[in-house]
Amino acid sequence: MKKNIKKHIVLMVLGLVSFACGGGSDGPPPNEPPTTAQLIFPSPDLLCIDNNITFDWSDATDPEGQTVRYEIVIARDRNLTQIEERRSVNQSQVTITLERAVAFYWSVTTLDSEGASSTPTPTQAFYTEGDGVANYAPFTAALVSPADEGSVDAGTVSLTWMGGDTDTEDTLTYELFFGTEVDPPSFQTGITAETFDVTVTSGMTYYWRIDTTDDSGAKSIGQIWEFTVN
Repeated sequence: MKKNIKKHIVLMVLGLVSFACGGGSDGPPPNEPPTTAQLIFPSPDLLCIDNNITFDWSDATDPEGQTVRYEIVIARDRNLTQIEERRSVNQSQVTITLERAVAFYWSVTTLDSEGASSTPTPTQAFYTEGDGVANYAPFTAALVSPADEGSVDAGTVSLTWMGGDTDTEDTLTYELFFGTEVDPPSFQTGITAETFDVTVTSGMTYYWRIDTTDDSGAKSIGQIWEFTVN
């Protein structure tokens, strides 16, 4: 009798273990985000002669075949914080009227029907032409490296950026602001290359920005970036 009781107990325990370990089915696979679109028009640093602009980008696809929509953001700064327009559309094209004689920056994000979003497109700049405007200020410098809020090793670091101007014949010069203060002081003026080497110390956080000036003295004030040193 005791043997039979023990046998039943063992069988019950094995049954519970079997149910716990192998009973449930796997859940649905995670929803994959759609692909990132490619910006087509306006092309980078374009001077748009009409302020009624048809924005165009490539079609994106979704791995699960879901319907996608697009969110276009147009702003007055490269960081897309001073937003001028934000629209959600179902096609890869939309026409928007903007103010004249203004530098704008734009990006597109793709979303699927479940709300999963792609990586935003790289931000591109363009100008809307103004009546009687002979010279346009350069665009704010675009960060190349080091990554904003990234980290680097101590020693020499190459600060690298990219300038742009609708007046393609202009020669651009740069002023570097750099230091450990959140609002860094001027560090070097008259830079003509789009890179500058600095020496950094382990354990410190550095802040920097690039102001851009064209041949006519028109200037754009860059945004502040930061990085820490390992």
